[in-house]
Amino acid sequence: MLIAFNKPYGVLSQFTADGSAHRTLAEFGFPKTVYPLGRLDAESEGLLLLSDEGKLNKTLLDPTAQHLRRYHVQVEGVPSDEALNLLERGVVIQGYKTLPCTAWQLHGFSVPPRTPAIRFRKAIPTAWIALELTEGKNRQVRKMTAAVGHPTLRLIRVQIGAFELGDLPSGTWRALTSDERHLLFSK
Repeated sequence: MLIAFNKPYGVLSQFTADGSAHRTLAEFGFPKTVYPLGRLDAESEGLLLLSDEGKLNKTLLDPTAQHLRRYHVQVEGVPSDEALNLLERGVVIQGYKTLPCTAWQLHGFSVPPRTPAIRFRKAIPTAWIALELTEGKNRQVRKMTAAVGHPTLRLIRVQIGAFELGDLPSGTWRALTSDERHLLFSK
């Protein structure tokens, strides 16, 4: 079984809280046999896969497999072409240079407001960018945008492989069809 879940803000990518005040996956009615494939931190939203198939974790998340992950990221300030080019070439975060990726600005992009709302500063504009990565280290997107001077305000994973989250409402999940499963392994 393979499940797509639109993880809301403030939810851990695990079934137990381990002392955290955050909500967990336990409240969303998943089948007892599934577990998350990879993670999204509690402050991130969007596509999280869950499965009862152990081998999928390595297959989908190993950077050598080059499985694309696309994120829509609201950042503080408006990134220049130079900042986007830096992201694409790879930036050094905590002594590690990220793999090359694809980055571009999203124009006319909007999503429903988040609860709680992101911080708003009247004098500092925000922008939405898209990042396509083939790796996913701990809080990597947030560290990358900060490294080029544009801290992340909101982060939504919208795609893994060729499978897109689409219009699945936040906090809901559904099992993937066999055709959708194949999209996960497309590059």
